[in-house]
Amino acid sequence: MTNSSDIRPFRIEIPTSEIDDLRERLARTRWPDPVPGTESDWARGIPVHAVRELAEYWASGFDWRAREAELNVFPQFTTDIDGQTIHFLHVRSPEPDALPLLITHGYPSSFVEFVDLIGPLSDPRAHGGNPSDAFHLVIPSLPGFGFSTPLSAPGWELARTTDAFAELMRRLGYERFAAHGGDVGAGVTGRLAALFPDRVIGTHVTSDRGSLGLAGEQFPIPEGLDENELSVIAAAREHWSQRKGYLVLQTTQPNGLAVGLTDSPVLQLAWIAEKFTTWTGTANAIGRDRILTNVSVYWFTRTGASAARFLWEAAHSGLAWTAPSAVPQGWAVFDADPVLRKVMDPGQCVEHYREYAEGGHFPALEVPALLTADLRAFFGPLRA
Repeated sequence: MTNSSDIRPFRIEIPTSEIDDLRERLARTRWPDPVPGTESDWARGIPVHAVRELAEYWASGFDWRAREAELNVFPQFTTDIDGQTIHFLHVRSPEPDALPLLITHGYPSSFVEFVDLIGPLSDPRAHGGNPSDAFHLVIPSLPGFGFSTPLSAPGWELARTTDAFAELMRRLGYERFAAHGGDVGAGVTGRLAALFPDRVIGTHVTSDRGSLGLAGEQFPIPEGLDENELSVIAAAREHWSQRKGYLVLQTTQPNGLAVGLTDSPVLQLAWIAEKFTTWTGTANAIGRDRILTNVSVYWFTRTGASAARFLWEAAHSGLAWTAPSAVPQGWAVFDADPVLRKVMDPGQCVEHYREYAEGGHFPALEVPALLTADLRAFFGPLRA
């Protein structure tokens, strides 16, 4: 791995011309005519009217400069690792004994997902918590996502990203650290524990009911399940089969989509907003300003294309998403179904396995207080 160890301060400063261009493109959108009777049919994907309402607000009501200022409150940096620019937030706690915590996002998310966790995790004293629960936070953008761009070469996937993030933590002076993530971030988190067990004190990942749809595809269906449990899995698999078009496309032929995501803000909006709406545990669980902040990061950095290609690289790497490790594991499962543990952890080997009725695929945005409490509960006994 080739490195340039310089760490450079970074601020988000989108040119006004880019904001004007976005609004002009939105104003010129050609909208399709929905087939009568399907106007609100989410079974076909996000309805046109839902995209149009968000697009109109993005063009005339959404204040990017306010969101940009909100993000720039947090210390941001870039560094080059293995020839690739890596962008990250590095928020040191005022508590001297805080535990370093690496937090990794997934798709189609970004570092924006974790904004509401930063204060309570880094400075619990100021948020009514116990100062002994404090963390130093490192929140990178995956290679090819957001400001970790442009991609320097093909081949950026889970393994290479894991190595880069381990190097990032070393470069910041954190020889021992904790790790958390969901979605792609869960894969990176698990692989960190497998490859660097002497450095990672524990891993905490999130999951949700939607993972049941992957049973029999990415992990086996265990024996001994009763008829009702098998029917729950069958229903989840059928639901996933009708919702995974984005993944099939991005893991097989992402280039055509990449052109559209880079040229059309409405396509980028629809592509992400659909997931932020249908993967949540409760309708409208994520406010439109948060959704549009995330979408705007993708749009202004032109990373819809490279993010899609990350999934292609991961699918063609030959690596499994999970890797065995003896490092302590914690799981927080949102919008939980009791069948999920029987599938994901049939031997109940995960000591810290917590289920929550609330939330969904993006708990840091949906139920940040629950996720904060779970992170504190899991890592608390490991701090020593």
